[in-house]
Amino acid sequence: MNRLHILSLSLLFCCLTMGTAPATTLKDFQGQKGTVNIAGGTAHIPVMKAAARSIMSAEPDIRITVTGGGSGVGVQQVGEGLVDIGNTGRALKESEIEKYGLQSFPFAIDGVAVAIHPANPVSGLTQEQLIKIFTGEITRWQDLGGPDAPITLYVREDGSGTRETFEERGLNKAVPSTNSNVSNSNGAMKTMIAQDKNAIGYVGIGHLDSSIKALPVDGMQPTQENAQNGSYIITRLLYMNTKGEPQGLVRLFIDYIYSKDGQGFIAAAGYIPKSKD
Repeated sequence: MNRLHILSLSLLFCCLTMGTAPATTLKDFQGQKGTVNIAGGTAHIPVMKAAARSIMSAEPDIRITVTGGGSGVGVQQVGEGLVDIGNTGRALKESEIEKYGLQSFPFAIDGVAVAIHPANPVSGLTQEQLIKIFTGEITRWQDLGGPDAPITLYVREDGSGTRETFEERGLNKAVPSTNSNVSNSNGAMKTMIAQDKNAIGYVGIGHLDSSIKALPVDGMQPTQENAQNGSYIITRLLYMNTKGEPQGLVRLFIDYIYSKDGQGFIAAAGYIPKSKD
C-alpha cells in the first residue's frame, strides 16, 4: 500500500472517530417496556450483550435478545422483519438496501487478524504469501520457515462480514481454496485454530487472545491502533441495520450504543468506537 493510501485511510479513520457521543443515558429508558431482538454478525455480540445487560438491569420491563448467525443472517432477518436490528461486519449492498429498505448505523472500527496455532514458529507473512496460502499454491509450513507439516486452511462461511473483509483486503479478492474448512463464527474459528497445530485462519482483532497467535502481514502488527491509523490494511466497520427508520426502544438502543456507556462497551470488546453520523 502506498503512502498516499495510508494517509487517506488515516484521515478517514480520524474523521470517523471524531465528534462526541449522543447524550443518551440509561435514564432515557425509564418507564419503557417491550422487546428488542438482535441477530447477525458475531463480532458484534460482546458489545450488544453488554449494552443489553446494562439496560435490562436498569429497566426489568425491557427484554433484549442477542444472537449471532453472521452478517448474511443479520441482513435477512432484519429485512424480513424477524428481528429489530440486523448486525453486519460489512457495508450493505445496494441490492440489499433496495430490497429491504434498510438503514445502516456504523458504530465501531475492527481489524481482521491472520491467526495460527501458538506452537507454530512462523512469525509473519507477506500479503503475497498469504494469497498463495489461501489459494492453495503454498501447502506446507516448511515453505514459510515452519515445521514439516501440511497447512490446514480455515475460512468463514459465505455471507460472513469477516470473510468478506479478509478476502477483499487481505487476499486482494483472490478466491480461497475449496479445500478450506469452514467456521461459522469468530469464536468457533478461534477454537478450531487453537486445537489444530497446522491451522491458519482469521478472526476479528477483538477476539484475539493467548489461545491463538496473530501474525503480522507485511510487517504490520494486527492491532486496533494500526487499524485506526491505516497502517494495518485488513480493516472494516461494524454496522447495526434496521428496516426503515428505527423507532421507540430500537432507536433508544442504537443511540445508547453511541453513548459514553456504549463507547466503553465497544472499547472493552477490543474495537474502536465510531461517532454517529
